[in-house]
Amino acid sequence: MQQHLYLSLMPEALIASMLAPEEFGSYYSVGSEHKTQGQAAFIEIDPAFRHPFFPLDEAFARCVPHKDGAPKRSVYVSVYRVLEHVPLAALGRLWLVTKDGRGLALSRAAVPPADEAGLHLYHELAPVRPLVVSPKGPRAFFDLLMGGAGPSLSFPAIAFVELKLGELATDPERGAAGDLPYENLEHLRSCLASLKTKDVGAKVIDRLHPGTFSYRMLKDGVYVGNKAEGLARYALPSPEALRDEHYAWWRSANM
Repeated sequence: MQQHLYLSLMPEALIASMLAPEEFGSYYSVGSEHKTQGQAAFIEIDPAFRHPFFPLDEAFARCVPHKDGAPKRSVYVSVYRVLEHVPLAALGRLWLVTKDGRGLALSRAAVPPADEAGLHLYHELAPVRPLVVSPKGPRAFFDLLMGGAGPSLSFPAIAFVELKLGELATDPERGAAGDLPYENLEHLRSCLASLKTKDVGAKVIDRLHPGTFSYRMLKDGVYVGNKAEGLARYALPSPEALRDEHYAWWRSANM
């Protein structure tokens, strides 16, 4: 049986497995006892990848079939400082898996050349996971996290998503909330409005935010980057493509 290597973003971990990506996503989100565990997001890593920070040879030596021939589902290689030790060049497809095990594979795409105007809402996935508002688009927000706010506030690597704000992106005080699912909308409005009067690059609105988020609120995909290599983006298909070509995932993501 083939061995695989996955970088989980929710939570951050490096995992060896004998399950192919779609099977691993179902197992990782639902579990082996068919009890819902929650969403999963992970990136395929070339199993030939090696780094002295990780005991990969030892992990793969344990990633063998069970006595009854069943594949080994998971061998945890590391749950600490994973993202910063895996170069962007080693990253394959990124999978977003719904809580009932439906997986959507995203490929790398170019980062938009210019940041969109307006206010922004970010959910950091790893290594920390606060909910943050910022006047900066993804490129500038990434630069801020990489040291633009000073060395004491920087990260060696980061994974994050931008979430939709609708009318609140341009008019946080009076814009219609529509079907935004965020808790404590008044607090969100207040934090967004404060960005217009304070000279800050970002403001944390929930430092203990859960690791998961509503897939239907993803604005354009998932961002992963580090200081040495810059920023990479995994593009989300258009709403039309999701409905027409990935209906099972789209329906599950919108439940």
